[in-house]
Amino acid sequence: MNHEEVGRYWNGNAETWTRLARAGYDVYRDYLNTPAFFAMLPDVTGLSGLDIGCGEGHNTRLLAQRGARITAIDIAENFIVFAQQAEADEPLGIEYRVASAVALPFPDMTFDFATGFMSFMDIPETERVVAEAYRVLAGGGRYAFTVWAKPDQAVGFGVVLRAIETHGTTNVGLPEGPPFFRFSEADACLSALAEAGFERPRVRQLPLIWRLPSADALFQAALCGAVRTSAALQAQTPEALVEIRRAVHDSLQQYADGATIALPMAVVLASASKP
Repeated sequence: MNHEEVGRYWNGNAETWTRLARAGYDVYRDYLNTPAFFAMLPDVTGLSGLDIGCGEGHNTRLLAQRGARITAIDIAENFIVFAQQAEADEPLGIEYRVASAVALPFPDMTFDFATGFMSFMDIPETERVVAEAYRVLAGGGRYAFTVWAKPDQAVGFGVVLRAIETHGTTNVGLPEGPPFFRFSEADACLSALAEAGFERPRVRQLPLIWRLPSADALFQAALCGAVRTSAALQAQTPEALVEIRRAVHDSLQQYADGATIALPMAVVLASASKP
């Protein structure tokens, strides 16, 4: 599965994911408001930044609200459409472009900082994404990206994957792709950043809680979330899918917290500077 195929997947699922994100299904919304995230970046006020793989644009808008001059790209055209629609209610001067993270359409040394929020875990050309971020940064610029932690700490993934293994099949003929949790390991983050030329890398884990509106919300999010997890679910037989859904629902009862599900979903946050 190459970057273009990933883009086609997200283009087809952009509307559903945007709707779910706006309904509160998007755990990524929390970490931009944590001191740990802003310790990874300089004060962004007045700086030019590039958000790589912006999705429906929530985090892009948060950066703009903090005073950054932001350009946002995504390979899925429909995500750009929804991001622009959301900004229409509160114009922030963000420039949105449909573009590939592995071939950024910007000159060298264009931006003061760059971010990538969960935007390359399904892309096999990950090293090119990091190298492109390095290329378009000015000297002293900082790059920060996030990926999911391993399934025992990003518990939602563990629940769904176990349900598939128990009640369905993992042998569904998916195209070859990178290990989804490769960058859950700090060493993999450090290696990719160093290979691209970055210096002073930092990696830490953020123990976030994903508050879901119902026990069935995780299954719904998985159906239109991570590319390979979604494809694995959609390849199951109808009977297996019913059992998987029931198993996911039952597994989440232990995380019930009043009217919501408080699900541990840790995130790995990495950053480094361009010399």
